Amino acid sequence: MSREVFDQIAESWYRVRHWPRLRTELEELAQRWHSGKLLNLGCAHGADFLPFREDFELCGVDFSGEMLRQAQRFSAKFRFEANLVMADAVSLPFGDETFDWAVAVATYHHVKGKTERETALQELKRVLKPGGEAFLTVWNWGQPRFWLRYKENRVPWRVGGKTVYRYYHLFSYGEFQKLLVKVGFEIISISPERSYRFPMRNFSRNICALVKKHK
Repeated sequence: MSREVFDQIAESWYRVRHWPRLRTELEELAQRWHSGKLLNLGCAHGADFLPFREDFELCGVDFSGEMLRQAQRFSAKFRFEANLVMADAVSLPFGDETFDWAVAVATYHHVKGKTERETALQELKRVLKPGGEAFLTVWNWGQPRFWLRYKENRVPWRVGGKTVYRYYHLFSYGEFQKLLVKVGFEIISISPERSYRFPMRNFSRNICALVKKHK
């Protein structure tokens, strides 16, 4: 059902989310990493490729064929090349130690099931080279819009005069950190999005983690 929902919203997603939502963070990562083979996991229409388009070999994965069509449109508009692959995060069609770096912006909170989320992160770790880093973001359960609501949520999107619902698992900081450690990642940092201005991180919209695969 989730794949069908994202197929339905793909064109409107392209129009509404045309630029990276976490542009500052991604631009800093492009400077940190310099070059290499980059995996954009859950790439959607491809906006998060923009900070990496000059010096990186780009690969995007999404389970929605319509989103990947929008990514082709986006890459043509901004004149960069990316290898786009239709696949599920829980079973990546790449060999071990394929990528130097990875980004997965707003991806893992769409994976339904505790075991499946752990498997998806294990797959990411498998395809990263030793010493490789990944930037991962998920929605925070503590953001005010979800107070007094369950962690398992359906979030609406209006398209074509109707409302469709996207599945979200809302993470707490502690839950996300515990899961990353269980999978075997070294956590370099875990924090709110850069635009968040309040002293307590618990209410941020996003949980942003930079992790590393041990050598």
